[in-house]
Amino acid sequence: MEKVFRDPIHDYIYVQDQVILDLINTKEFQRLRRIHQLGTTSFVFHGAEHTRFSHSLGCYEVARRITDSFERNYPTKTPGDGLWNNDERLVTLCAALLHDIGHGAYSHTFEHIFHTDHELITTQIITDPQTEVNQALRQISPDFPTKVASVISHDYPNPQVVQLISSQIDADRMDYLLRDSYYTGTNYGNFDLTRILRVMRPYKNGIAFQISGIHAVEDFIVSRFQMYVQVYFHSVSRSMEVILGHLLQRANELYQSERANNHQRAFQPHYLMPFFDENFSLTDYLKLDDGVLNTYFLQWEDDEDPILSDLSARFLGRIPLKSAQIKEPTRSLLPELRKLVTEAGFDVEYYTAENDSYDLPYDAYDPTSKKPRTQIELMQADGSLVELSTVSDLVKSITGKISSDERFYFPKEMLVNTDNNLFSDTFAAFQAHIKNNLIR
Repeated sequence: MEKVFRDPIHDYIYVQDQVILDLINTKEFQRLRRIHQLGTTSFVFHGAEHTRFSHSLGCYEVARRITDSFERNYPTKTPGDGLWNNDERLVTLCAALLHDIGHGAYSHTFEHIFHTDHELITTQIITDPQTEVNQALRQISPDFPTKVASVISHDYPNPQVVQLISSQIDADRMDYLLRDSYYTGTNYGNFDLTRILRVMRPYKNGIAFQISGIHAVEDFIVSRFQMYVQVYFHSVSRSMEVILGHLLQRANELYQSERANNHQRAFQPHYLMPFFDENFSLTDYLKLDDGVLNTYFLQWEDDEDPILSDLSARFLGRIPLKSAQIKEPTRSLLPELRKLVTEAGFDVEYYTAENDSYDLPYDAYDPTSKKPRTQIELMQADGSLVELSTVSDLVKSITGKISSDERFYFPKEMLVNTDNNLFSDTFAAFQAHIKNNLIR
């Protein structure tokens, strides 16, 4: 059998195995159509409406092309020779397709507020006998769901398979850089996918790249760096994440307060209540998507609580907080700025925030780090391996360098002309601090 999906990034996505089609048709996978890939980024780049569904299909397609290339060019001949054993093909493709199935509504912000873990939930969806995903996988063998889950949890015994799904150059990153670049209308994430796949090869301990393809690998690393700086860490997108987080936090705190006082609100967000109670099941989790939360926000626009109502209106109406970059010499100003925001009538817990963005665009392997990254190995003509940053001045220049941006978020009203405002002196003092000491 062969089915195809038309795709703006890969042209055609080829499905050649019944189990892949069965997985795509499960209700758990179809749910990913209702979860945006980039969360609040669409408030900045209006084309970024693509979903976890399309990215997951794209990740599968990249993995399929890799495994086909490995089987064609590097098939194993003797056990332990470090070449590709095509018996690993199906577990690789299933893991690639399902790697993001545990993402929730507005996933990263939701995770922060309600302490969920999308990777843990991914493995639960795969291994829970009640899910359609698990039932589809068990058609291969009773232990097949556990094998697929172990790839995602990095416990699978074949490092080649794990690195195809999760490493510094993997099927996941290769698809989302190209896809996110396309849908945001930017060019930062473009790189030579064809060349990368051509120079990619298996070896005993994982995946390497022929040294002749070093420039394509460098281009990938720089593209990833640019996407984080220009798109993923965009200050306005982060502002909308702050509002979303404060909105969910306020709803949760109101619920806890009213439950303690035996008071029930007129509107109950039933699908969120298990998370307020910190007692949710996998079924509860899978009922949530971006649309469900947005419907609650529409309801909360009319809520009697002025903060919940206002934050809902700000989020749905795209009214971001303004921000200023925090530098160490000006960090001491933050208490004064919060005091001025309070004097202007805003609750600083919900209308201000310090927000960090940190990323390592490339880091050589450090086994002592909390989450050691798999380093990028280049294979030389004699078969020996060298780590990328030791032979690339370009990559060496950013190895271990943290791309960071710390910002102070505050209501945009603090920058409005307030000549007739009762607190005009407060606003003037705030604006003077921002103008003279912080970089907007």
